[in-house]
Amino acid sequence: MRYDYFIACRWRNKDNVLDLAGKMRVKGKIVYTCFDGEQSLADKEKDPEEAMQEFEATQNWESDENIRKIFDTDMNALRNSQNLILLLPAGKSAHIEAGAAYGMGKHCILIGEQKEAESNYLIFNELYPTADKFINNIK
Repeated sequence: MRYDYFIACRWRNKDNVLDLAGKMRVKGKIVYTCFDGEQSLADKEKDPEEAMQEFEATQNWESDENIRKIFDTDMNALRNSQNLILLLPAGKSAHIEAGAAYGMGKHCILIGEQKEAESNYLIFNELYPTADKFINNIK
């Protein structure tokens, strides 16, 4: 499947991610989030903090089959996306996805306030302080 946008995010930011994706879909955009893949961290109805704590406590994560499936699903979606959005606050994995997208030549968009100087954030082609400002710019 092809996507207009891949939203790199953190599970703990679930409500904001789903809100942004929903608004983009209303505008006719095809969006991938980590909540859309068949493979997922855990029960999608579970509290994001609880789900992340369980995930982060996974022993032998390097050889865990479910974690490999999550990785493969997310990376395939990233490869098949035109644009990447990094929605702040975001964790390590989301930042790695942003770097991978930049390396793949994807158009990269940052949504959220970055208060400190960060040279690596120059990978982003567009910056928006809020999701609503970004939504208002979608054509």
